[in-house]
Amino acid sequence: MTSGSESSGSGVDWQAIDADPRFQELHRRKTRFLWTLMSISVFCYFLLPIGAAYFPELFKKKIWGPVNVGLVFALSEFVIAWLIAFIYSRQARRTFDPMAQALIERARQ
Repeated sequence: MTSGSESSGSGVDWQAIDADPRFQELHRRKTRFLWTLMSISVFCYFLLPIGAAYFPELFKKKIWGPVNVGLVFALSEFVIAWLIAFIYSRQARRTFDPMAQALIERARQ
């Protein structure tokens, strides 16, 4: 029979993991990092409509042929999204994954 803190049949004490200061630190660091990335992403996303509304002459300025500043800025949103994904994956690989692995190894003992 399992205790109330274990998942049915898994043998993992989830409450103990949740109470572990290392898990709380992992969660705190990851949450802060993700909020930072999300804030940057949202800021960049809303610069496009704000720029188009308040600086239309700048956004209409031709760069090359039919390509203008507004189009380049809009396409830069894709670059920003990929950059944020790259930054997160690098941070996860360097920091969050090793912290999680230590918690997993501790839970298996």
